[in-house]
Amino acid sequence: MALATRSDRKPPRKPPLPPTFWRSTLGKKTVMAVSGLIMLSYLIAHVLGNLKVFFGPGEFNAYGHWLRTMGEPVLHYEWGLWIVRVALLASVVAHAVAAYQLSRRDIRARPTPYAHKPRRANYATRTMRWGGIILVLFIVWHLLDLTTLTVNENAQPGHPYENVVATFSTWYGNVIYIVAMLAVGLHIRHGFWSAAQSLGVGNATRDRVLKTVANLLALTLTVCFISVPVAVMTGVVS
Repeated sequence: MALATRSDRKPPRKPPLPPTFWRSTLGKKTVMAVSGLIMLSYLIAHVLGNLKVFFGPGEFNAYGHWLRTMGEPVLHYEWGLWIVRVALLASVVAHAVAAYQLSRRDIRARPTPYAHKPRRANYATRTMRWGGIILVLFIVWHLLDLTTLTVNENAQPGHPYENVVATFSTWYGNVIYIVAMLAVGLHIRHGFWSAAQSLGVGNATRDRVLKTVANLLALTLTVCFISVPVAVMTGVVS
């Protein structure tokens, strides 16, 4: 007599799929590193443009006009600028999402906090977290201030030099900008070295050089950015 086969037998479970690049911890760290370097490249270009304010309204306003016409005649008016804006927005979103998900993953991996977390690691974590929040809020303010001119009471459309002077002629414009630039400096100082580790550039022999480069980059960018509001406050730029 033939044995009856069981019809309710469950099919064998398929092995779990390997994690995709984005789902892996390494993938998220790589995305953070690459997006951070894209934003760093933008900051370097941006501060070089900002320093043109010391050469007078003619040169600075010409630079503002060039930003809107770059790529012509291949690109239409402001297309090049919008391409840069979209790329930056994608970098900011990717950076923020990867940072948040890595933070949540770290918490889930260690539900019980460290009894004695290293002071240096704790300081770096707080700096990156709160610095990131400050920078996101500043980006919103900066766009409303010098792009849409919504919160700049004395703004003149088409006159970027005069608008920079107007915003840094107010105490709150200076405070917001300087605090944000200090946050930028701290973010770069910790983030540059972390990006190097994530991309496999760092090692025992290069760490000292990488940290020195990170410190110099952070200090140089911070000083150059802050020099503009200080110049307006002291009358060097008016």
